[in-house]
Amino acid sequence: MPRTGGPATMMRLPQAQDAAGLDACFVGIPMDIGTSNRPGTRLGPRQIRDESRMIRPYNMATGAAPFDMLQVADIGDVPINLFDLKKSVEIIADFYRDVLTHDTVPLTLGGDHTLTWPILRAMAEKHGPVALIHVDAHSDTNEEMFGEKVAHGCPFRRAWEEGLLQNDKVFQIGLRGTGYSATDFDWGRSQGWTCIQAEECWHKSLRPLMADIRAKIGTAPVYLTYDIDSLDPGFAPGTGTIEVGGLTTQQGLEIIRGTAGLNLVGCDLVEVSPPYDPTGNTAMIAANYLYEMLCCVAQRP
Repeated sequence: MPRTGGPATMMRLPQAQDAAGLDACFVGIPMDIGTSNRPGTRLGPRQIRDESRMIRPYNMATGAAPFDMLQVADIGDVPINLFDLKKSVEIIADFYRDVLTHDTVPLTLGGDHTLTWPILRAMAEKHGPVALIHVDAHSDTNEEMFGEKVAHGCPFRRAWEEGLLQNDKVFQIGLRGTGYSATDFDWGRSQGWTCIQAEECWHKSLRPLMADIRAKIGTAPVYLTYDIDSLDPGFAPGTGTIEVGGLTTQQGLEIIRGTAGLNLVGCDLVEVSPPYDPTGNTAMIAANYLYEMLCCVAQRP
């Protein structure tokens, strides 16, 4: 079957009705109703799946062969309510509670970043508070946006309030851009989080950083959330809130590959907005990053 044919699933994998019997599963959340700037992330999961069609089973760089050891399928999309963000948060949390009744690791195709909060709710109910690796141009710790506490700029403030995180094991990487005050990134630091601004990453390999993060996380259950706007817009223009001076695609790979050996309990890739990248490159990067995440899940202890 040529790569332009076959199932319209992630990597043309089999489609399953639920996560029963799966070691890992891909899930889409076609949502942009939590977005504050440019919309379009509701189209992200479909475009990521389309751009994943060229990904082959073996990782020639790391030697990972996830399909040799894991049962993996695409279980489709969460049936959110596009007219009610708060209701969608509850729908997402319930969906992942069901997914996690099976011994599986969900890899989520987003969708705006609001979705990570309800996923973390379900994760904490199963695993307890989790360590967090959050790659993003923005800290997403706003108290509220336009008077609302549920939005894509607030998920990690909400997760902190609900005690879903191990605060000494939260790492935010790639923060940058302008702010509303000089202390915008200091809220997380005041909770014990490690907040690494993009300028600290320029012109260097991030392998040493990831080695340090692995040592600090140890055996704790860890969730990886990757906002595509962490990348410089020269690489990934197809997103809602771009910021100049971001990470390179190589640095993104170093971060994701640096999670190999950790106890990954879930991952997501969010904020892909296809209308702002007609070339499909942003979604193609996202698809490959999700595959790299799957490779790291295959290397869990």
